[in-house]
Amino acid sequence: MKLEISQTWNMTPAEAITLQHQLAARVERADRLEPVRIIAGADAWYDEAAQQAHGVVVTFSYPDLEQREVARAILPISMEYIPGLLSFREAPVLIDAMHQLRAMPDLLLVDGQGIAHPRRLGIASHLGVLLDLPTIGCAKSILRGKPGPIPDEVGAAAEMVDHGEVVGMALRTRRHANPMYISIGHRISLPTAVAYVVACGRGYRLPEPTRIADRFSRL
Repeated sequence: MKLEISQTWNMTPAEAITLQHQLAARVERADRLEPVRIIAGADAWYDEAAQQAHGVVVTFSYPDLEQREVARAILPISMEYIPGLLSFREAPVLIDAMHQLRAMPDLLLVDGQGIAHPRRLGIASHLGVLLDLPTIGCAKSILRGKPGPIPDEVGAAAEMVDHGEVVGMALRTRRHANPMYISIGHRISLPTAVAYVVACGRGYRLPEPTRIADRFSRL
């Protein structure tokens, strides 16, 4: 798998913002995905002392969610932390991990935002456009979009609206727990994204692909 475009990660904030606007215009918000037989979760974390980014991608068969592959990568941190530009720290190491997979997923769930982002290009959308892969943003906190009240029952949901635009869905994935914040990454509609997240629930707050990726990323 090769990237569609050349990408330099070590850039100024102004250059990164300009690139975000360019890539956001390429995000596809309608379903364009093949039958999903392999689904994956991706997560990254940072060792600030060592200035290293750690990324993990875990693949599963779908719909039974049996674990197949675990791919890991460690790279130098490419950019200091700047709110709204987190994907420039996460994308390089996650792409490196993706390149190590023997079989590419048909759908990737990413621990982070999709279009629920100030410039509509969170990490899930960034990866989706660069890899031309259907992706879903599965975030644990809100960056953009204010949801309404959500009943305390699994499957309950409320649209997340930012300046009049629906940018995601707050989804109750476990009773008595905070919702997950689901948004389009790339090549998928919001209803389809929510349906896949629900299908990947195993009684935890996080969908199984990102839950396991999160666990492996911290080992």
